[in-house]
Amino acid sequence: MPVDKVAFLKSAFVPLLKSIPPDTTPAWGKMTLQQMTEHFADAVRIASGKMADVPLFTPLEHVPKMQAFLQSEKPMRENVRNPLMPETPAPVRNPSMDAAALELQTEIDAFFEIFSANEQFITRNPFFGDLDFDMNVHLLYKHAQHHLRQFGVRIPAI
Repeated sequence: MPVDKVAFLKSAFVPLLKSIPPDTTPAWGKMTLQQMTEHFADAVRIASGKMADVPLFTPLEHVPKMQAFLQSEKPMRENVRNPLMPETPAPVRNPSMDAAALELQTEIDAFFEIFSANEQFITRNPFFGDLDFDMNVHLLYKHAQHHLRQFGVRIPAI
């Protein structure tokens, strides 16, 4: 696992989100910056195993192909449909973008603590199947790049 992706997720991602003006119009999609930040916190909860009862939407025979994409440097498509999310974005649950960013950082910190305590831990992702630590980090980093592009922030590939 490239340490740079871990370092990015641990200490650079949330500050980048906080540097985006909260009223920024996304290049695609319907979520506001705060809704996206809260959505990402949910994605980290899935990666941490905190949301363990999530169904697998990908047929088992397609999981290897999905995991190959996950581990590639190919970006996620714009406007990719997520069946876990309603057509209309959910209302924000935090009182401010700062509170949403704090929630996200708390979930990221918990993710690393959970995997540090059990390096063999495997979590189920609804699209990519069963993932170990390295694959979850790849996914979270790819997902972060996707949403940063959505809000006009370009980061170099690691």
